[in-house]
Amino acid sequence: MSSQQGITRRRTLGLLSALTIAAAGLGIANVALAQSKPVLRIGYQKAASTLVLLKAHGALEKRLQAQGVEVKWAEFAAGPQLLEALNVGSVDFGYVGEAPPVFAQAAGANFVYTAYEIPTPNAEGLLVQKDSPIKTVAELKGKKIAFNKGSDVHWLVVALLKKAGLTYSDIQPVYLAPADARAAFEKGAVDAWAIWDPFQAAAEKQISARRLATGVGAVSHHQFFLSARPFAEKNGEILKVLLEEITKEGQWIRANTKEAAAQLAPIQGLDADVIEVSLKRYEHIFKPVDAKVLEEQQHIADAFFELKLIPKKLNVKDAVLK
Repeated sequence: MSSQQGITRRRTLGLLSALTIAAAGLGIANVALAQSKPVLRIGYQKAASTLVLLKAHGALEKRLQAQGVEVKWAEFAAGPQLLEALNVGSVDFGYVGEAPPVFAQAAGANFVYTAYEIPTPNAEGLLVQKDSPIKTVAELKGKKIAFNKGSDVHWLVVALLKKAGLTYSDIQPVYLAPADARAAFEKGAVDAWAIWDPFQAAAEKQISARRLATGVGAVSHHQFFLSARPFAEKNGEILKVLLEEITKEGQWIRANTKEAAAQLAPIQGLDADVIEVSLKRYEHIFKPVDAKVLEEQQHIADAFFELKLIPKKLNVKDAVLK
């Protein structure tokens, strides 16, 4: 090999080496960029129709992806499970009833109240079998009531008992998730079942369950949008967009209830007419958290503490973004 060929070869190898290093550096940069891309992780329940349709319609993804934000969804059986995921950092945002945040705050969960749905007390109830001899809540003394522990119907049971002149110790609580509770209810293993829609409407339609009482006159039955505090503190603009899209989805449901029910039917695994009944029991109107709704949450927290259902007295306002 001539000296000139050697020089050329060394230059070529040097150039290739430089390109390789540059490509590797570019690859590392791309990986870093991908890893730093903002992600919004939303926890939802199949019964949370507004979020289910928001996911199905894809408007949120289109809007946030244009801003470089990725959206991920995770489904949960009920509010307590969703909030556990929020507490351990698996999700950033979720939608639950009024009781789960109280239990979660008592357990040290680091979240903030972000928005709420105006009262929907007719969207949850206490069911008995169609041929049950029980006609009033007072007649449930000593009886077994199934409900999901720590969920919104936990508070419903407490409030209905108090209204009927009973205490929590007067009944036998049977803590079961919705599917297991329905099975126990159908078999007659429990005397009553406290449940929310659309499961309530499904039981009325499919097995002719009778509503012994609803939340009307006993509870407000607020639904809350909660955010992990670290996420809320750093991503106010993302949450603003999310709440705007949720509001639009709620408006669409109110204006297109029948169509919304038809779209939800294959997702929720229920007949469209059952879902339509359920949708009409919710308001789908959302507001920023205010002093009045926090006062109601404080009342729930105080009641649970008095019943020793939570281990410490809470200040609900500690779970508000300052």
